[in-house]
Amino acid sequence: MRPRIRRPGPAMRDRTTLRLGGTTRAEAVLRADADLDMLPPLLHTEGASPLALGAGSNLLCADQELPLLLLTVDNQRAPEARPGDDHVTVRVGGGVKLPVLLGWCARNGLSGLENLTGIPGTVGGAVAMNAGSYGSNMADLVRRVRVWTPEAGLEWRNADQCRFDYRFFAPEPLDGDAPTFFLIWEAELALVPSLPDNVRAAMRYTMTRKKAAQPVTAWSAGCVFKNPENQSAGILLDKAGFRGLQQGGMAFSSLHANFLVNLGQGTAEQALELLEKARYAVYERFGVTLETEVRVIA
Repeated sequence: MRPRIRRPGPAMRDRTTLRLGGTTRAEAVLRADADLDMLPPLLHTEGASPLALGAGSNLLCADQELPLLLLTVDNQRAPEARPGDDHVTVRVGGGVKLPVLLGWCARNGLSGLENLTGIPGTVGGAVAMNAGSYGSNMADLVRRVRVWTPEAGLEWRNADQCRFDYRFFAPEPLDGDAPTFFLIWEAELALVPSLPDNVRAAMRYTMTRKKAAQPVTAWSAGCVFKNPENQSAGILLDKAGFRGLQQGGMAFSSLHANFLVNLGQGTAEQALELLEKARYAVYERFGVTLETEVRVIA
């Protein structure tokens, strides 16, 4: 089986929640294990930088043509539970949307992911950025990941063979140098048995809390800056006067100053200008250098 190749690739504005970004060189849609066998020659012949793509919920892409080979992970392996002594191991494909997995957990009475309610990503993307909310993150739950790299192909890695950090994940090198590129094909998560009604109640609470404080329905990429140690990027931006501040068609949300939103006609240039203004203002006032949480591709 060969992956379906599209040339030219789609515009990133059609594949990202921020609705920004120009056309790409090509796209390979990966659905089955056998599709991955064709990646080494494809990476070699396309002459474009590979980008593993889930739901595109953490990307800010430039509006011009981008020399990217999109590797769209569409492994829809349905969640499968394996009971253990004190937890349930859930194996799931990297292309499964987080809301789909959360709904399955609610129906099956499995707890652990409730704080990720409202994140519009995929399982693979959530692992790849160590997604989290309200003090919990994917690193707390991941037991194994099935990772593809050009150097080793497709292999399972235990969590202790990977590096998790704040909004960061990478498979550690087993031999030699670190992999040049990776994509998350599957994951195994350790969840805790609970009552379905309790899981649903916790998800409703999280969603209500987020709707009150975050622009969950806007064109956004979530929090745009990482929280500095022991500080809140949102509070720093708020105090620096950036809550609701607009630059053309882009703005910092009036609900949460750390959410960059596209008001409908925004451009990547406006977004980057606004981020640079915010970074400079926060450093000038507080001496803190903000680091982007959103991945910038320009």
